[in-house]
Amino acid sequence: MGGSSPHYTPLSKATPSGGISFFKKSKLYPLALLTILCSLSYLFGAWHNAVPANPTVNCFTTSQNTTTEPHPTSTNVPQKLDFATHHTAENDVALSAEIKAFPPCDVKYSEYTPCEDQERSLKFDRDRLIYRERHCPEKKELLKCRVPAPHGYQNPFKWPLSRDLAWYANVPHKELTVEKAVQNWIRFEGDRFRFPGGGTMFPNGADAYIDDIGKLINLKDGSIRTAIDTGCGVASWGAYLLSRNVVTMSFAPRDTHEAQVQFALERGVPALIGVIASKRLPYPSRAFDMAHCSRCLIPWGQHDGAYLMEVDRVLRPGGYWILSGPPINWKKYWRGWERTMDDLNAEQMQIENVTNSLCWNKLVERNDISIWQKPLNHLSCKKSKKSSLFCPVQDLDKAWYTSLETCLTPLPEVSDAGEVAGGEVEKWPRRLRAVPPRISRGSVDGVTPEIFHKDTELWRKRVAYYKNINNQLGKAGRYRNILDMNAFLGGFAASLVQDPLWVMNIVPVEAKANTLGAIYERGLIGTYQSWCEAMSTYPRTYDLIHADSVFTLYQDRCEIEDIMLEMDRILRPEGGLIIRDDVDVLLKVKRIADALSWDSRIVDHEDGPLEREKLLFAVKLYWTAPA
Repeated sequence: MGGSSPHYTPLSKATPSGGISFFKKSKLYPLALLTILCSLSYLFGAWHNAVPANPTVNCFTTSQNTTTEPHPTSTNVPQKLDFATHHTAENDVALSAEIKAFPPCDVKYSEYTPCEDQERSLKFDRDRLIYRERHCPEKKELLKCRVPAPHGYQNPFKWPLSRDLAWYANVPHKELTVEKAVQNWIRFEGDRFRFPGGGTMFPNGADAYIDDIGKLINLKDGSIRTAIDTGCGVASWGAYLLSRNVVTMSFAPRDTHEAQVQFALERGVPALIGVIASKRLPYPSRAFDMAHCSRCLIPWGQHDGAYLMEVDRVLRPGGYWILSGPPINWKKYWRGWERTMDDLNAEQMQIENVTNSLCWNKLVERNDISIWQKPLNHLSCKKSKKSSLFCPVQDLDKAWYTSLETCLTPLPEVSDAGEVAGGEVEKWPRRLRAVPPRISRGSVDGVTPEIFHKDTELWRKRVAYYKNINNQLGKAGRYRNILDMNAFLGGFAASLVQDPLWVMNIVPVEAKANTLGAIYERGLIGTYQSWCEAMSTYPRTYDLIHADSVFTLYQDRCEIEDIMLEMDRILRPEGGLIIRDDVDVLLKVKRIADALSWDSRIVDHEDGPLEREKLLFAVKLYWTAPA
């Protein structure tokens, strides 16, 4: 540009041609000496590189010969990791003699559930089943050992075969085969269990029972995608809904019916240990399209209707509550239930009174089934009810050790009687990619529609990278139960939705933003969890664990080794792990992974080696308790 200075301006003026040099003669000697020294230094360096010396140390080198290798963006796939399964029931691999830090636990801990420990639970109040709620061990009680699989453990049958079959060695309990024999829950056949699909109220099978429900409400148009099954048994209702594109969160307490939830998970069906007692269920408000109880023995009308009020909190506007079994149609069935007519009539009237107070509409009562529908909004309900019946303003999604309340959870305000409170969700499968109403309405802190779309694309790229490194992730049937320990918006799960698997999306209670409601609005499922405590599930629940920035989140909150011992507890033998975090954190994780006898390797970020964030891919080796 005219008038501007050039990019380089000499500090001294140029010497006219034929004039004396601007260097004085006295300065030539130091310059010559400097040139000689530089030349000698260069020659010495060249000679040093030509002579064999100590090998170059890779910055990711760790013990046990698991040195990682930098690779280009096109992916240098690690050669030592093998994600495929190899063992059979007879192929019992011995533990490495080098393992010292985390020895195997005693075999009595093979089904250990730390926060639902039966001995610890007896210290708590039996009223309202409080003793069956979460009661976690103190820090000094934490196990510092690896929970063993039972002797003879095998990888579960692949889905969909696993819906109907499970190995006896994996869940060695025959109690239900006797106790529920006439109800067609489960049969024992040689070395395996068979699940005929029956239940207490559907001995002819869950499919026929779901068909009966489908005659009363629409299960085919995609408007019902997420469901919750209270007192789920072995989760046959949820198992058979999967073929209809309905994903169910099934739960039951760890009680005298041994291993109900464990059987459900062994079948490849989403489930958690849980109970409605004195605390909210660990799910956000307005999460489920449908809730279900089939003779689940929950006293719905008692305690001022607190349990039904909690179902109302987690049920989406316009959602359905289905109840089958006592006291429904008691006039026909009361003799077989071995209860008096007055008792059954009083129970039904209690339920009817609570549902009326919730402004639910009873759609139908036919044979063993009754169905109620929650209103789309509370516009007319507020006109007919006293304002004191509604809960005070609070965080309706707060559900981690939050006490139940006996009040009506208010829905978001609307201006029209036909408007869906909180925003209408799309029908499945469009729901998965559409911006969740919580985000479009700005109710999730720091998350905009633009961030949602970017996150969706980001996880498509990342999952493609994962499948490139772990080729088993792309093989149908290798993984069925998957855990995402820090799910954010569920992008990881959304990128796997076409595969025959399901993902439990965890939103840590310590996360900056509570995004679990948005995850449910996408048609995915999940729960709240603090990873400073154990998860409400059995050992060997998951085939693959994904942990994005989990250890950075929990720095200065709890010990890395305790989180990793919990990961080891809930991961199946020969299960896979994908851990992404800052390189400094990941190097600490790698050392503990070696002590846990995981076969692990650190690899570069999908954007290349210059990123500080790295990934650790690992496989939990196969081992079991001794015979």
